[in-house]
Amino acid sequence: MIAIIDYKAGNLTSVVKALTYLNAPEITVTQDPDLVRKAAKIVLPGVGHFQATQLLADSGLTEAVRESVARGTWFLGVCVGLQWLFEGSTEAAATAGLGHFPGACEHFPASFEGTDLKSPHVGWNSLEEIREDSKLLRGISPGGFVYYTHSWRAPIVQATAAVTNYGGPFTAAVEQYNVMGVQFHPEKSAVVGLKVLQNFVEL
Repeated sequence: MIAIIDYKAGNLTSVVKALTYLNAPEITVTQDPDLVRKAAKIVLPGVGHFQATQLLADSGLTEAVRESVARGTWFLGVCVGLQWLFEGSTEAAATAGLGHFPGACEHFPASFEGTDLKSPHVGWNSLEEIREDSKLLRGISPGGFVYYTHSWRAPIVQATAAVTNYGGPFTAAVEQYNVMGVQFHPEKSAVVGLKVLQNFVEL
């Protein structure tokens, strides 16, 4: 079973449609920590404010995810779902992330190299510096375009699997063993995005 966590901030319909298109087995949208614990794979989508992830802690879902990934369950965070894997975000400083990766997500700077920078970062941008050992990005070449819509970005860390440049480099994808995340929206990223989701389904 693939459990898609519903914390009232996810782009659930598009994610479910994309996974259904890929013939993913037994997709369940849930807020039940016990169902999350039973899942073979977990997906945490997200659109909107980081503070929405507080529901994960309040409902016991954070602990369920922590237990599941410790057992080796495959996990994929999307957009805010990726940001939640870090310690937190300046968007909602009082809301803790999972803390699986070090550092906090920060807002794009107002300018970069003397030029005003528009935020949010919306539209197509390329994946660069793709790690050759990445399971999630297998078969995807550097320069492949994916779709973004976000104002906060995750730092570059040891587990960064791909980088995108906008106001400087930021983590486009992160991967450490069974825990993975993408800042872009694979369900809206055409061929490249479907390949990412297919790789996850086939893990």
